Amino acid sequence: MSVLKVENINVYYGSIHAIKGISFEVNQGEIVTLIGANGAGKSTTLNTISGLLHPATGSIEFFDEVLAKVPPHKIVEKGLAQVPEGRRVFAQMTVQENLEMGAFIQNKQSEIDEDIARVYELFPRLKERMKQTAGTLSGGEQQMLAMGRALMSRPKLLMLDEPSMGLAPILVEQIFDIIADLHKRGATILLVEQNAQMALSIASRGYVMETGKIVTTGTGTELLASEAVRKAYLGG
Repeated sequence: MSVLKVENINVYYGSIHAIKGISFEVNQGEIVTLIGANGAGKSTTLNTISGLLHPATGSIEFFDEVLAKVPPHKIVEKGLAQVPEGRRVFAQMTVQENLEMGAFIQNKQSEIDEDIARVYELFPRLKERMKQTAGTLSGGEQQMLAMGRALMSRPKLLMLDEPSMGLAPILVEQIFDIIADLHKRGATILLVEQNAQMALSIASRGYVMETGKIVTTGTGTELLASEAVRKAYLGG
């Protein structure tokens, strides 16, 4: 079942043609990754899907509903959550308060409490630091918090933008283990990531972007084995 369908979208920053007619889809239960060099248009693509930017042409459908002109907060209510590049936690708020902010579309306190308990089960480190202000957390802990906050909206599709950026290698492995665990628990994930090796190792399918276009697609295994992809993105 198709969760997200992006059809021939073109996105401009003023006169700059940032996204050039790309099409792809994400099916229920998949991890789909967009890989490519810095500036390829990966984050722009996510920001367009989540309503922060608007395509000049083309369409974006979420569970067969066209998202054109739907404001970002309404897109979250429909079940699409984005963890932004750079984490962007509420630095002056505690871990617990950040998670409560992620539940802004929920009305029942019992459900919010249930979801917070689930996030603390997934991220025991956050439970240990529940009363600590988010700005004092390490980079890895802030990434966990940003992911936990997004999960508070009970998303049907979780979009992750560069979750490994700026993290030490051991933390990168930890974050990818968590993403794989979320997937095992039934999450559908669209992952944007510069660490192509890690992204493709857990992805059902991948799309390679260059200068605003999709140039190659395949399963994670196929792209890992591709000589062109290996030379361009895997350092081999």
